[in-house]
Amino acid sequence: MTLPPILVTGGTGTLGQQVVTRLREAGREVRVLSRRSATKTGAAKTGATKTSQDDPAFVTGDLATGAGLTAAVHGVGTIVHCASSRKGDAEATRNLVRTAAQEKEPPHLVYISIVGVDRFPRGYYKAKLAAEAIIAGSGLPWTTLRATQFYELIRSGAQRLAKLPVIPVPAGVAVQPVDSGEVAARLAELALGEPGGRVPDMAGPQVLSFADGIRMYLTATGRRAKPVVPVWIPGIGPIRAGALYPPPGSDASIGHRTWPEFLGAKQGLPSLCVSAVTRCDIVVVGPAPRTGEDQG
Repeated sequence: MTLPPILVTGGTGTLGQQVVTRLREAGREVRVLSRRSATKTGAAKTGATKTSQDDPAFVTGDLATGAGLTAAVHGVGTIVHCASSRKGDAEATRNLVRTAAQEKEPPHLVYISIVGVDRFPRGYYKAKLAAEAIIAGSGLPWTTLRATQFYELIRSGAQRLAKLPVIPVPAGVAVQPVDSGEVAARLAELALGEPGGRVPDMAGPQVLSFADGIRMYLTATGRRAKPVVPVWIPGIGPIRAGALYPPPGSDASIGHRTWPEFLGAKQGLPSLCVSAVTRCDIVVVGPAPRTGEDQG
């Protein structure tokens, strides 16, 4: 029996492209929704087009306006909703849900959200929380996974801050970032499974202060040590209280790859051992992988 295709929104982004790879490795037919023109993605204005046999099919559609979504979702069995924007996230999700609900066989909608959207519902987090509610109330079979910040995001911020002579960091803020590849593997697993509603959150194996994360970045990239100065930021009490990572004792799924290992891989260096990083306030909340273990 031929299984229906899976649609991935945001399938060319940091997370989405890895989800696409995982699903194709599992032998599934994948469509990638993109706003870009056919000349840039190989997608036709209607329907799905492959640029080669080894590529997923691309379909053009705009979540913000709803244009092209009917063709994009037609006949799919699952939608993995990875697309996200700083503005209009809730409306984009509403457009996707409205279109999917018109299908004769409503697809399973898998959504990636962020840990802490309910404990710090402001700005972008508020929009993600609203998108969660839209999906949960849609009548579609659904699964939502919340994950902590990806290492790529932390690294991008660290790169910018490392250019300063003195590095300001938010005082009292800790994070528990996670490897995007491991989140992609979990999302693919959920997409291939049955709807689960709100599944356990996902986070990395370390809780570390923002300051220590910056220091580890400087060490891993061979930069000279710089003063790291905590700066008090008003209005983020929930974040200082741990809103950005799963509460202690929760049933969160814990990844394996650590922040130093991620940085070491990006630098082409041997895996950096957490124990070798001095003067860092780090809590390991899951087992570190063995030497040579697949890092996803």
